[in-house]
Amino acid sequence: MKPAVRTTLQVLAFALLAALSIYLLPQFHYYDKYDYEVGTPWKHELLQADFTFSILKDSAAYEEERAEITSGFVPIFNHRPSVEVPEEFVMTIDDKERMDRYQWKTIDVCLADNTSRKISLAEVKINASPEAYLYFNNKVVNPTLVFDSVKTFESIGVLQQNISWTEGEVVEGAKIVDRGEIVTPEIERKIRSMQKALVQTELETSEFYSYLTGSGVCIIFLLLLFFFYLYVYRRKLLDDMRNVLFFTIMMGIVIAVSYMLLSYAKNVEYIYFIPFVWVPVITRVFYDSRTAIFLHIITVSVVSIGMQTPYYFLLIQLVAGIVSVVSLRDMTQRAQLATTASFVFLTYSLLYTAFCLMQNASWESLLNINWMYYVYFAVNSVLVVCAYGLIFLFERSFGLLSSITLVELTNVNSNLMLQFAEQAPGTFQHSMQVSNLATEAAKRIGAKVLLVRTGALYHDIGKMSHPEYFIENQAGGYNPLLEMTNEQAARVIIDHVKEGERIARKHKLPEVIIHFILSHHGDSQTRYFYNTAINEAKQAGLDPSTVNAADYTYPGPRPTTKEAAILTIADAVEARSRSLKEMTPQSISDMVDDMVDILIRDGQLSETPLSFKDLEEIRKVFKQKLMEINHHRITYPTVE
Repeated sequence: MKPAVRTTLQVLAFALLAALSIYLLPQFHYYDKYDYEVGTPWKHELLQADFTFSILKDSAAYEEERAEITSGFVPIFNHRPSVEVPEEFVMTIDDKERMDRYQWKTIDVCLADNTSRKISLAEVKINASPEAYLYFNNKVVNPTLVFDSVKTFESIGVLQQNISWTEGEVVEGAKIVDRGEIVTPEIERKIRSMQKALVQTELETSEFYSYLTGSGVCIIFLLLLFFFYLYVYRRKLLDDMRNVLFFTIMMGIVIAVSYMLLSYAKNVEYIYFIPFVWVPVITRVFYDSRTAIFLHIITVSVVSIGMQTPYYFLLIQLVAGIVSVVSLRDMTQRAQLATTASFVFLTYSLLYTAFCLMQNASWESLLNINWMYYVYFAVNSVLVVCAYGLIFLFERSFGLLSSITLVELTNVNSNLMLQFAEQAPGTFQHSMQVSNLATEAAKRIGAKVLLVRTGALYHDIGKMSHPEYFIENQAGGYNPLLEMTNEQAARVIIDHVKEGERIARKHKLPEVIIHFILSHHGDSQTRYFYNTAINEAKQAGLDPSTVNAADYTYPGPRPTTKEAAILTIADAVEARSRSLKEMTPQSISDMVDDMVDILIRDGQLSETPLSFKDLEEIRKVFKQKLMEINHHRITYPTVE
């Protein structure tokens, strides 16, 4: 991908995330800025009315007034006189049940002459059932009263619409509540009434748009901060659009769910159901701790912009995120998520309890604590464990690699590893030795140990196709390469890299493992056959330049990571050690130094971030491990 195109896509991804966040920003934040609970002390400064506003009625009182209007209303019935009993009022049993349900004792009867008459329910005869009508003077009498539901409920609706939602008012400058004062239901209604009045009077004003602009600037600044973090400290992550999409989609999902919950949920406390530690946990599995914590800080900071009380929320989420990263480290087992979830629950619970003590400044406040928060924290912790499924989903969707997958790949009892050991036993043992060497070196310089170990196990997997061409598998001493030309033999050796890629893709190995396979020889030469070809050309009196170096050169690429570089050195050193005539500390030391110097001189390590200090540590590790592997044993005496 061209740099200009990549930069455009990067900017577009972050711009879309910013636009989504600003669009979903909860609009209530401007006027609903106080966090309080009925029955607890008011923890803010003195609150006064900035303007005169009406006090909203309690919803229960409002519904009671509506019920009173309905029960006090006189329902309307139409009279259809019967020939048998023109003066009688007969009602169906269904209508009688309706009268009882609404507690109606009187009805308004519309007569045939367009007049009306109010009569008591006691004056009305009731049918025994819809099928058996009333008998009067030995005659069946049909119902004469028909309930007019349309007129009745329309009239009730008009009356209910006239019910006022308010009772009384608070004048400008009047005190509503002061710090330390218990928030009673009456005070709560005044606060809610003021907020409602603000919605109706100021939501569309320039002040609201000022708030929206300020919030938008904060969101954009936070996202730019994360962008520049990647640009300065994790440039390789930023250059890969898969990583950019992972970060923006991860943040976008969490921010969108949080803002929608804050906007539409009846209880904003439900925000603590959302497992924000998913962000650092999942990020840590695929990347590093610093990136995980930084991404978490940016995400919860953006969410806090839409919170009523951002400070407590931000502090508790930041601490929980740091705890999750510290407790997780390298996740190689599912049980580690359960441990992390437990630590997160304890962190939430302890911090919430501490906040309650800070706000109320008394031990008695623990008696009035809202225990539902601990339920929120418990559910949140359970959801943390569910991150395992998301890890698998992100891994497949973005082509990432988790420690869990690496552990599975290092299982030497897998079908591919068993097939490898059976078809190319010598190469398999070589790979095991290289893996051990590379693992120790990775530990010493702080590289990704599990990744190096896995890459080393698979780096020579291509030799499975023709194991007989490689000397470590030639138990009988016969070498078919000696019957080929130097060019043909070199091609056979070089082809094991391409075969390794083919086998790896067939078995759907991750791209990062395929990079180990392709780069473990870089673009170096098969020196044995190339040097032999040069010597033969000289002996034949030919110009050595007639030997085409490209025919003896691996296709590359060169290793680009510390881990791939460690494997390249370990592979070369382990293979060279098998050719030593004597295994002494000096010979091993000279051999290791010589191989590392050759790789440096050929530029095979030039694209890796290895420092001189790293290389010195790697040399020391390889010298020590090779001595341990090839140590001499004492000769056991025989019985004479």
